[in-house]
Amino acid sequence: MRAAGAALAVLLVAAPLLAATQQEIEEALTCQCGCGLTVHACNHLQCPSAEPMKKEIAEHLARGEDKETIIAAFRERYGEKVLSAPTFHGFNWLAWITPFAAVLSGGVGVALVIRRWTRRGTPPPPTPPPAAANDDLRRRLERELNELDREG
Repeated sequence: MRAAGAALAVLLVAAPLLAATQQEIEEALTCQCGCGLTVHACNHLQCPSAEPMKKEIAEHLARGEDKETIIAAFRERYGEKVLSAPTFHGFNWLAWITPFAAVLSGGVGVALVIRRWTRRGTPPPPTPPPAAANDDLRRRLERELNELDREG
């Protein structure tokens, strides 16, 4: 009686761990029905791909296989396309690095443009004409004003 109780306690403790592991595996695999969702998130009723994959994952877990072994088995059968995220092997690392590099280079470009705009600032005030030119302009202005007064 005690052994049965201990076995039941172990099952109650292990069941959530197995369920979490099954969900993790289902989220690591892409459904092959063409929906583009993970096996866990596929919402097609009686999906011809997700339902058998879920059953197969449960069978693998019942045999005591770990997450990496199960994912490797699906990867061997379906290829890289079954994985919901690219691996870091080969050229797949570009899929991880490219978005970050694009955001970083865009940020640097925006910073450089803003820096250039702020350095321009306001243009310097115009330089006043030399004093001799001012005197000539004043005399001309006075002469023209006097002529206007005489005409009017």
